[in-house]
Amino acid sequence: MTERTTIQIPGFRGDVIVAGHHQYDGARAVWNGAVDRRPRVIARCRVTADVAAAVRFARDRRLEIAVRGGGHNVAGTAVCDDGIVIDLSAMRAVTVDPVERTALVQGGALWGDVDHATQAHGLATTGGIVSHTGVGGLTLGGGIGWLMRKHGLTVDNLLEAEVVTAEGQVARASASDHPDLFWALRGGGGNFGVVGSFRFALHPVGPTVVAGPVFWAAEDTADVLRFYRDFVTDAPDELGNVIRLGTIPPLPVIDENLHFRPAIAVATCYAGPVQEGARAVRALRQFGTPLVDLVGPTLYVDHQSGVDDTVPHGWHYYWKATNLTGLSDEVIDIVAEHAYRAASPRSYAAMFHFGGAVARAPRDSTAYVGRDVEHNIVIDAAWLPEQDDTVGAVETAWARAFLDALQAHRAGVYVNFLDSDDDTSRVREAYGDDTYRRLAEVKAKYDPENVFHNNKNIPPGTPAR
Repeated sequence: MTERTTIQIPGFRGDVIVAGHHQYDGARAVWNGAVDRRPRVIARCRVTADVAAAVRFARDRRLEIAVRGGGHNVAGTAVCDDGIVIDLSAMRAVTVDPVERTALVQGGALWGDVDHATQAHGLATTGGIVSHTGVGGLTLGGGIGWLMRKHGLTVDNLLEAEVVTAEGQVARASASDHPDLFWALRGGGGNFGVVGSFRFALHPVGPTVVAGPVFWAAEDTADVLRFYRDFVTDAPDELGNVIRLGTIPPLPVIDENLHFRPAIAVATCYAGPVQEGARAVRALRQFGTPLVDLVGPTLYVDHQSGVDDTVPHGWHYYWKATNLTGLSDEVIDIVAEHAYRAASPRSYAAMFHFGGAVARAPRDSTAYVGRDVEHNIVIDAAWLPEQDDTVGAVETAWARAFLDALQAHRAGVYVNFLDSDDDTSRVREAYGDDTYRRLAEVKAKYDPENVFHNNKNIPPGTPAR
């Protein structure tokens, strides 16, 4: 045992993990297996008081701070070299108030934890489309998911947050308490503190919904996208849609002969009565000649976790993304041309449809600014950890070339989709000048020394008068 295994954090009742500890390698691993960093200490917290103690310890020792919730951010900002990881992964409790229709969620919870607890009461809030995504990271960046057109983004459903500030103090942020901090937390990322718990508004959803993907052959991509563009124009708010372009994943419910065949999929989830949902997706299911049609009544929790195995922990990932000015014929042609050029059968692109409640929220109500976006795209390069570096180089080059081809049609970017090599100009691009300036002012108030900078960082600006 080395001297470093005896680190003591005053006031901390969680677990302290350092190199040499049997849990160290597992504790420093994050979703993206391409990220390999070695922190000096990992402080696995049990309650918010532990978070505060860890922040104060880090400040006293002048340690780099990384904050781990679900550890799912593609850039790997949840772990740092030679610093401290404030690890919330043991803080996953979810408490539901079915009368008030709210959920109190600890900062290390995953969306599968939230869905499991809330669906017991036939309730849900907008969460990610992969159930092992962390609640904290997704929420602080904005929060897009199947329910956003009906019930708004995750940040639109956030009622309050318990926040540990850069001084190691615990503050409550809500519409009435620290409203400037509350505004910034809803889209500004992890720049302003560590959230120990969130309280969300819940809505009646499920337990059974009409959901699932329809796949068509890759050569039908342009025709499918043109149909889709018209199909979603007048879609009801209850209908959430995500397009996936790549290969058919090797899921047990799909015939093995179709596994890894290049294809476009339109996946849907209707957050309303089953009979209405069946009518809403009828035209989609009848278009062209589908290879696979998996749309039907399903449990919402099963749909939420349906693609978990297609993006498992430990694979190597690299992302490029942009909001789109529209789904014009030119954009469709670019997408159809580039989507299937990846060498890895695990790489894909995904397009999200917005509008509905997302667009109706006032533009300045939160720090998330993409209210007028109709579609965005994230280009996800993925390859196996045992494959050599040349495979990763090919996949990252594909993602960059794809994004470059869309240059004339870019309109900002969703901050949660930024990868590690996206520079500070892309962080500003995610917010626009006015919102970025306002966020920098809030940063100057709550974290003037930029203690929380292992994130999509917004440096402190000039404090507002």
